[in-house]
Amino acid sequence: MDERLERRKRDAVAFYELMFNDCQPREAIERYVGATYTQHNPEVGDGKQAFVDYFERMAREWPGKRVTVKRVIAEGDLVVLHCHQRWPGTHDYAGIDIFRFDEQDRIVEHWDVLQVVPSSSKNDNGMF
Repeated sequence: MDERLERRKRDAVAFYELMFNDCQPREAIERYVGATYTQHNPEVGDGKQAFVDYFERMAREWPGKRVTVKRVIAEGDLVVLHCHQRWPGTHDYAGIDIFRFDEQDRIVEHWDVLQVVPSSSKNDNGMF
């Protein structure tokens, strides 16, 4: 696979680990995000500072939250993470995060979708 795509995949995972598991969103922004950060999640404000504010609050309100990246897919300027999010005292989630990278290989845009991991399923395939 293309070295650039592999680097973008590694950086997207490192970005997610740093902001979500290590609770260091400001550091994640500084290391991996470009000049702008466009957010499509309706629960998070647009821009870098809104991202930092949101995930700093999440770290305070949900200590112990964890994400495990199950799959990473890259094509062109996009990287997709398929993740298992574990939240203390609430539901677990299956999530898809899509990151767009700029020409300098920095993250500049984000989309996501989340689904509660159900307690039962009509098939034996699992969410991951």
